[in-house]
Amino acid sequence: DHPSKGTVKIRVGLHSGPVVADVVGVRNPRYCLFGDTVATASKMEQHSKEGAILCSAECAAHLRVQAPGIFLEQREETE
Repeated sequence: DHPSKGTVKIRVGLHSGPVVADVVGVRNPRYCLFGDTVATASKMEQHSKEGAILCSAECAAHLRVQAPGIFLEQREETE
């Protein structure tokens, strides 16, 4: 609400699928996700426009079942 504080422009990529999770590191442990699902979501985020959420067909199918009130707009396919 206050432009003087700056703005945030985000891009989001969503994909549904299997992942492996683990805590990595001893001195500075971090919770990490691994797998093709994470890589796909990352690629989708990179191809998304600022201020947009790009989700895969798999994720959209889950959203249609679990949250039918959410508006989904189909876009052109990305590589």
